[in-house]
Amino acid sequence: MLQAYASRDAVQPDLRHFLEELYQGRSLSSFRAGQTVPMNPQDVWVVCRGVVQLSTLYQNGDDALLGLAGPSMPFGLPLTLIYPYQATALSDVDVMGLTITEIDQSPILAQEVGRHTVRRLRQTEAMLAMAGYRRVEDRLRQLLLLLQMEVGQPVAGGTRLSVRLTHQHLASAIGTTRVTVTRLLGQLRSEGRLIIDANRHIILPLSATL
Repeated sequence: MLQAYASRDAVQPDLRHFLEELYQGRSLSSFRAGQTVPMNPQDVWVVCRGVVQLSTLYQNGDDALLGLAGPSMPFGLPLTLIYPYQATALSDVDVMGLTITEIDQSPILAQEVGRHTVRRLRQTEAMLAMAGYRRVEDRLRQLLLLLQMEVGQPVAGGTRLSVRLTHQHLASAIGTTRVTVTRLLGQLRSEGRLIIDANRHIILPLSATL
């Protein structure tokens, strides 16, 4: 399902460098892993370093993963209709704040923000398609493939997911329980389809297929 998604997104312009040139001297806002990134109805954040988790809350208190914003990806209240809409740093992150007015007044900036918003749209569509799989194990495999594309870093023998998602994060993303995710990850690990490194990051080996 995700092969075409990967090929379209193989080369992306770096919005970070564009912003650094456009706004030399503007300070970045930094957040530690686990901190909430505050949002304003008129502001858009652009990730310059790290990964931000975007989520919402159901009435029963459960949270649902809406997506991940990595480097160059924009997020913020002006870009969503979801309420409540939360942003949490999954790793230490640096973000730059832009106002809607700044974006509207710069055609180049508006184009670049729009280009990287499309990346988020593709990610969202991939997650929606993933939800159509009836078997939980298929949804988990598709999620791991999506994470491999979004936050994967090449290492010896495979791809390492650069952020640590808890079993509850994964369970919320695919609509199942933490216990089920723990069992399925254990099964994939025993089959050699994934590795957990010393820092508890998931590695997907090149020699194995999900």
